[in-house]
Amino acid sequence: MTLQLLKSKIHRASVTDANVNYEGSLTIDRALMDTVGMHAYERVLCGNLANGERFETYAIAGEANSGAIILNGATAHLGKDGDLLTIMSFASATEAEAADWKPKVIVLGENNAIIGTG
Repeated sequence: MTLQLLKSKIHRASVTDANVNYEGSLTIDRALMDTVGMHAYERVLCGNLANGERFETYAIAGEANSGAIILNGATAHLGKDGDLLTIMSFASATEAEAADWKPKVIVLGENNAIIGTG
């Protein structure tokens, strides 16, 4: 049996822009992605703390250290600048791997700077 476990989590990411004319995805600062081990084109599940919307899309890497969190395409309708998102990715693991599994988690503050890990 395999389990779906939280692999990466970026908590309290502030939306910096929304672009409805882009094909779709979520642009995330490359440095933030690297910190939690998230990959370009990886499926992500997002929760918008401002309006309760939950949506699934894929991550694309933005400029490193830019603080960019950009809703693209249809997801641009699910939030606005300043909304706080929880961005999560998951991985399959065996029961043995799950026994001591630790997801990579960061908490963001002002300008999407990392203020904590967990």
